[in-house]
Amino acid sequence: MRDPYEVLGVDRKASATDIKSAYRRLAKKLHPDANKNDPKAATRFAELNAAHELLEDEDKRKAFDRGEIDAEGKPRFQGFQGFGGGGANPGAGFGGDGNFESFSFGPEGFTRTTRRGRGAKAGGSGAGGGGFGGFEDILREAFGGGARGARQNFEPEDFGVGADVQAEMSVSLTDAATGATQRLHLPNGKDVDVKIPVGIMNGQHIRLKGQGMAGQAGPGDLLITVSLAPHPIFTLDGADVRLDLPITLYEAALGAKVRVPTLDKPVEIAVPAWTSSGRTFRLKGKGLPAKAGRGDLLATIRIVLPDNRDGELEELMKKWQGEKPYDPRKDM
Repeated sequence: MRDPYEVLGVDRKASATDIKSAYRRLAKKLHPDANKNDPKAATRFAELNAAHELLEDEDKRKAFDRGEIDAEGKPRFQGFQGFGGGGANPGAGFGGDGNFESFSFGPEGFTRTTRRGRGAKAGGSGAGGGGFGGFEDILREAFGGGARGARQNFEPEDFGVGADVQAEMSVSLTDAATGATQRLHLPNGKDVDVKIPVGIMNGQHIRLKGQGMAGQAGPGDLLITVSLAPHPIFTLDGADVRLDLPITLYEAALGAKVRVPTLDKPVEIAVPAWTSSGRTFRLKGKGLPAKAGRGDLLATIRIVLPDNRDGELEELMKKWQGEKPYDPRKDM
């Protein structure tokens, strides 16, 4: 994945507020629902969510800045500790006595070749200094060898079924509601097309048989953990979907038919006259599919004043305040 700062378009010294603002702005712009004709929209949106997830976590962000993890949050290779035999003779190769050793794998198993470096004594074993002189012993322990030279050749039965591969995938709320196919790039460089089941929930898994690491007895599986990406206007409450629905002051006072977005296509509801802010309308079956049945969409009214101040409206409110006062907080 690209550098998360580059993905969000912020400086490395950006504050947490700057990062959140940049994410919200780009989430609205790049969300798949706003780019239905762009096949790469889901990929870009997933990349945006991954970048935001890394940078909003203070510990992960510091680890990334120090170079300890990569843009996907995976540990970076830091090199071998004590390479070259420690402080006694750091210029010597693997062995602490100045011998340079190389290892190769062929028909006869692992083979070690020793070349004496400058100042090295003849007959040096290359096993001292705390470096890699004991590499053969490590190999024998790892692969079940006992005495020196025992079982250094690998047999096919040494390798059973390949290991399962773990991966994570961000899925939009719309795709979770309707089902989709999304391409996932794996750490090994391979791309796979993943069919997203209708109604999949946050934290659930998708298993792809035979897409894991290869083995003599067959490949393992690919186990994908799904996270539902934040939506610009919807929030998930179990299988229900919640939405703040802005209306004008005159729509609230006089009543109106109002267009409401849903996970598939917009619908129209009738807002009764004299509707207060905070009133919630339930749209049956417009939520997320689930085993117990499809959830509902809950639209909560939010009365919004005009962007620009209006003198006539202010004068009317002053007159109304004087002639027809009321207290909406009397029961609090």
